[in-house]
Amino acid sequence: MINFLLSIVDICNIFIKTIRFSVINIPLENSSIRIIRMLGFLNPFYIINRKIPPGQRITSFLESLGPMFIKFGQLLSTRSDVVPAEIIGFLNTLTDQCKPFPASDARRIIENSLNIRLEDVFKNFEETPLAAASLAQVHRAQLIDSSDQIVIKVLRPGIHQKVHRNIGVIKIAGSLVNMFYKESHRLKLKEVIGDYERTIKQELDLKVEAANTSTTRKNFSDSDLLYIPKVYWDHTAVDVLTLEEIDGLACTDTSSMDKLGIDRKVLAENGVKIFLDQVFRDNFFHADMHPGNIFVSKKNIHTPSYIAIDCAIVGSLTQEDQYNLARMLQATLKQDYHRLAKLFIGTGWVNADTNQSDLEQTLRATCEPIFSKPLSEIEFGKLLLYLFDSTRQFGLSVQPSLILLQKTLIHIEGMGREIYSDLDFWGLAEPYLDEWVSNQYSPTKLKEFLEQNKYDLMDKATSLPGDVFDLLDNIKFLASDGKKNADLVANMQLALQKQRKWQNLTIITLLGIIMILLINKL
Repeated sequence: MINFLLSIVDICNIFIKTIRFSVINIPLENSSIRIIRMLGFLNPFYIINRKIPPGQRITSFLESLGPMFIKFGQLLSTRSDVVPAEIIGFLNTLTDQCKPFPASDARRIIENSLNIRLEDVFKNFEETPLAAASLAQVHRAQLIDSSDQIVIKVLRPGIHQKVHRNIGVIKIAGSLVNMFYKESHRLKLKEVIGDYERTIKQELDLKVEAANTSTTRKNFSDSDLLYIPKVYWDHTAVDVLTLEEIDGLACTDTSSMDKLGIDRKVLAENGVKIFLDQVFRDNFFHADMHPGNIFVSKKNIHTPSYIAIDCAIVGSLTQEDQYNLARMLQATLKQDYHRLAKLFIGTGWVNADTNQSDLEQTLRATCEPIFSKPLSEIEFGKLLLYLFDSTRQFGLSVQPSLILLQKTLIHIEGMGREIYSDLDFWGLAEPYLDEWVSNQYSPTKLKEFLEQNKYDLMDKATSLPGDVFDLLDNIKFLASDGKKNADLVANMQLALQKQRKWQNLTIITLLGIIMILLINKL
């Protein structure tokens, strides 16, 4: 009952602040009917706020509602499929920093979560946190049985209940928007709020972040380009994460890089290589690579490298999306708008009935002004943002992980250009993508696929003939029901019968290849 009453208070607060910051006026401003636009002046605050850009109003509105809504705004900034580019620019300024909670609370949470006395496991525990955010804060310490310097990330007290209540409030607010704003379907609020709920619930389980950190560390265990801190699993739980402390330069501290003699050109290029390897080699990428989470190693001066922390948010693409992304990047790099338009339609990223010529023209109009600049000045991440923004009129619908990747690319590229202003992303990406796409059809790749899936292939191959016969029997049954679809069914039956001998031959061939592989292994 108390939570229900608090939720009502929260909803009233949200409504009052939509008026205070004139967020409620934004749909009215976009109306083509003058009378509806004039209704906006019924809000007295609109007279003050009407010259403020809508994106700035939304950002101020979210900041006034507190940390949970700031995180929601940060998620919205990754959804270029539903949020216009000019609003995303403002949302990107949201920062997730909060006042720290008392160290005594942190001690209590650590002891309860790990079922220990803090003094029995840790020493030199620093009361003042290194950093404090909306969900957690971080303290420095040492392990008592070693000299290892570690950091302990601790969730805020009562954060699970607070997040649960805020999600409920956001869902109610979304339902109200859907009820009263007829164009709300374009915003995909249900999908966006569901995405936020999944993301923030993952961040509330620090074991998930620990697992992501360990996976990324394994992926780069043989690499000199990226270092990921070690996870101390014995001292990690849902509310507590213990990690190796890292020592690096802020990736924006170029003067210190120059003092150490770090080659900033090579460093920036290595950042692009790390991004490409994560997306295409590992298919597991750090999706929160803003400057606060990325540092430059002080150790590898001759092979400039990075250190990454906070792997709470990661992304992964389906094999199909991974391949389509590579083809999209290739087509964009080569300015092949015909192929790009076909790809957008063929992959289902835009409506199936989209006129290809219209889409091609839109893509060309979006890209050509950007390509008129020198390559060193073109920001590829922002180009993708503009591409997605321009195709929303054709019903853009892509996987959230793909949008998340585009946001990550903006961070990587922006960071790289801050380190080295003439970074040539294109020169690094194009040969990498060409090689990756060609390798997908190489004999080695086919062999790997067969080795990894040999048992599934054998199972499906043995059941396929029976499935074909069942399908033929069903077609005969449909044909016996009447003459309405008799011609169509007869043609399907004839085609399947002709294909049957080729299917059997294919099955035998696959089985032969698999047997050869098995024999070679033995």
